[in-house]
Amino acid sequence: MADYDNRLMRGATTGAYTVDAGLRSYMLRVYNYMTGALVLTGALAWVTANTSLITLFYQQTDRGLQPTIPGYVALFAPFALALYMQFRIQKMSFSAAQATFWVYAGLMGVSLSWILLAYTGASVALTFFVTAATFGGMSLYGYTTKRDLTGIGSFLIMGVWGLFIAMLANMFFQSPAVDFAVSVLGVLIFTGLTAYYNQAIKNMYYVGDDGTVAGRKAILGALVLYISFINLFLFMLRFMGSSRR
Repeated sequence: MADYDNRLMRGATTGAYTVDAGLRSYMLRVYNYMTGALVLTGALAWVTANTSLITLFYQQTDRGLQPTIPGYVALFAPFALALYMQFRIQKMSFSAAQATFWVYAGLMGVSLSWILLAYTGASVALTFFVTAATFGGMSLYGYTTKRDLTGIGSFLIMGVWGLFIAMLANMFFQSPAVDFAVSVLGVLIFTGLTAYYNQAIKNMYYVGDDGTVAGRKAILGALVLYISFINLFLFMLRFMGSSRR
C-alpha cells in the first residue's frame, strides 16, 4: 500500500513538473514573438523616418505632419489585421497566423514612424524604457498572482471602448482637460490590462494542445501583449515626450 501511495506521489510530482515546464516554454514562446514584433516595429519605424520612405506615407503641412493616402492605409491596416486575427486565428494555419502577425508588426512600424519625427530621440528612448519596466512588473504580477483578474479585465476592456469614444469626441472639441484625462486613463487601463492578459494567456495553456493549436495560442497571446505594450507606450509618450518643435 505504501509503495502504491509512493508511486501516486511520484506520478503527481512528474505531472506537475511536466505542466510547469510546458507552461514556462509556452510563455517564453509568447514573449519571444512579442519581443520580435517590437524589434521589427522599431526597425521599420526608424527606416521609414530616416529615409525617403517617409515622404510616401507622411507630408509636412502648415498643420504639421499629415498622412498621405498610403499613410492612412498604413495607419488603419494594422487595426483591421488585429481584428481579423482575433476573430479568425482558430481557423488559420499556423504559418498563415505567423505571417499575418509579422505583417501586422511591420505595418505598425510604418504607421508609428511619425513619432521619431515629432519627438526627440532621447524622450522616445526614455519613454520606451519606462514602459518596458512598467510592462515587465505588471506582467510578473499577472503571471504570479493567485487573484482572479477576470472581472477587472472585463471592466478595463469596456474602459478601452470608452477611451476610444472620448478620443474621437475630443478630435472635435479639442479640450485640454479631456485630453489630459484620456492620457491618464489610458496609462491606467493598459497597465491593468497587461496583468490581466498575462493571467489569461497563462490560463489558456493546456498541456494536451498539439503543436498547431499551441502555436496559434502563442501568437494570439503575443498579439494582445504587443497591443497592450504599444498603447501603454503611446499614452506615456503624451506625458514624457519632448516635442522637436
